[in-house]
Amino acid sequence: MKRERALQVVLVVVGLFYSFWGYLLFDNLWHSKWLIGHSDVMPMFLSLNTALGVCLLVAAKQPAKHRLMIAYGAWSSLAHGFTMTIMSAQAVAHGMHRTDSPQDIVMFGVIGFTLLALLPAKQPSPASAPISEPRVAER
Repeated sequence: MKRERALQVVLVVVGLFYSFWGYLLFDNLWHSKWLIGHSDVMPMFLSLNTALGVCLLVAAKQPAKHRLMIAYGAWSSLAHGFTMTIMSAQAVAHGMHRTDSPQDIVMFGVIGFTLLALLPAKQPSPASAPISEPRVAER
C-alpha cells in the first residue's frame, strides 16, 4: 500500500510539473516566441508533455488501471533525457555548451526511473471462456 501511495504522490507531482508546461505553451504561442528563433519544435514538445501531465494526473487516482500510461510517461522521459545527453555530447564535441545541460538530463532521468521503479505490477487478465463459434439465430 505504501508503494501505491508513493506512486500516487509521484504521479501528482510529475503530472502537475508537465501540466504547468501548458502555461509555457500558451505563452510561447500567444507571443509568437517560436518565430523568433525559428523553433517550431518547442511548442510541439510542450503540447505533448502538457497532455502527458494531464494523463498522469488522471492515472494518479487508480494507478493499476493506468499502467500503460505510467510506463509511457517513464519511457518518454528517459528517451527525452537520452536525446538531450546525445545533444550535449555533440555540442561539447563542436566546442559548444547546451545552456540547460546537465540539469535537464538528470531531471528527466530521475522522473523516468522513479516512474519505472514504482510502476504497478501487471494485473492478471480475467479468465475468459474459450472462443466458440458464433451462435446463429434459429428460425
